[in-house]
Amino acid sequence: MESITADDFDRQLAQCLGVDGRASFSAIAQVLGVSDQTVARRYRRLRSTGLLRVVGLTYPNHRGGANWFLRLRCVPGSGEAIAAAVAQRDDTAWVQLLSGDTEVLCSLRGVGSGGSESLLSRLPRSGRIVAVTAYSRLHMFTGGPDALGFIDVLPAERLALLPARGRKGSPAAGPPAGVESSDLDAALFAALAADGRTPYAELAAAAGWSETTVRRRIDQLRDAGVLYFDLELDMPAFGFRCPAWLWLSVPPAQLAETGTALAKFPEVAYVAATTGPANLAACAVCRDEESLYEFLTVKVGALPAVERMETSLVIRTVKQASPVMLPAAPRLTARGAG
Repeated sequence: MESITADDFDRQLAQCLGVDGRASFSAIAQVLGVSDQTVARRYRRLRSTGLLRVVGLTYPNHRGGANWFLRLRCVPGSGEAIAAAVAQRDDTAWVQLLSGDTEVLCSLRGVGSGGSESLLSRLPRSGRIVAVTAYSRLHMFTGGPDALGFIDVLPAERLALLPARGRKGSPAAGPPAGVESSDLDAALFAALAADGRTPYAELAAAAGWSETTVRRRIDQLRDAGVLYFDLELDMPAFGFRCPAWLWLSVPPAQLAETGTALAKFPEVAYVAATTGPANLAACAVCRDEESLYEFLTVKVGALPAVERMETSLVIRTVKQASPVMLPAAPRLTARGAG
C-alpha cells in the first residue's frame, strides 16, 4: 500500500485543531487561506488513515479520585504484550513503550487512591513485570490542547482569526466549575471520546435528544471546564521522531517555578508535579536525537533548580488520550518537515 505523506498543510491544519478541535471547516479555511472543501478533504484523509483524531474528554478530576503514572519495568521482550494488555483498560491513557522493550509507562484516570493496586491486580501474573514505580499527579502545569507548541507553523496573527472556544476546559486550567450531570452527558462523552468532531445531528440521534439541546449541553460542559477537546497525533508521521519523558528532582521551594518554566518551552507537551522518586514529570517532543540533545543541554540545563534528571525515550505510543482505541491504520510518513 502506498504511504500517505504528512506535509506542512497537514501541520497547519493540526495546529488549528489544537486551538479548537470542533472548529468549523469554514473557520479553519479562513485561517489557512483555502476553500472549505480543501480543508474537509484533507481532514478526512488524515482522520481515516489514523494520522490525526480529535477526542472529547472529561476533565480528569471531574469524577473525583487521584491520577497516577505507573512505570512498569519488564523482562526483555515482554514490553509490547504488557503495553497492549494495559491499553485495553478504559481507565488508562498514555500507554507508551519506553527504553526499548523493557519499560511501559501508563497513566490512570481518576481511579482513587487504590488505582495502582487495582491495575496491577488485573494484569496477567506471569512474572514479566520486575519492578513498578508509582507517581501520583499533584499539580498539572501544562498538558492536552494547551501544549502543542512543538507544532509551530502558523504565525500568531493568523491563529488569532480562529475562535479559541473552550480553552478554559483544558485539563491544566484547574478544577472545573460546579455543574450537575445530566442524563444526556453519558451518551455525549461516549460518542465524543471516539470522535470529538461527531456532527451535532449524529450526536442528537445517538443520544435521543434534539440537536438544539445537544448543542446547548456541549456549550455548557465546555464553559464549565468539564468537557475539553484534545488532539491525538501520529508523532513520527508529523516528523517528531524523538519524544522523551524527563523525570526531574527539584527542591520543593522551587518546584512551582521550575514547572512553570518547563511548561513555557514549545517542545514540552506535558509537565506535572508528582509524588515518587522524582517530583517533576515532563514529556518533550523533539524531531530527532540532536534536537533532544540541544533541548536538554541548552534549555533544561539552564534551569538552576534541577538537581537530577532521568530521560526515557518513547519507542512507541500504544494508546493516547482517549479511552476509546481505534483499529491500527496504515503508517504515514512526513514530508516537508524542514
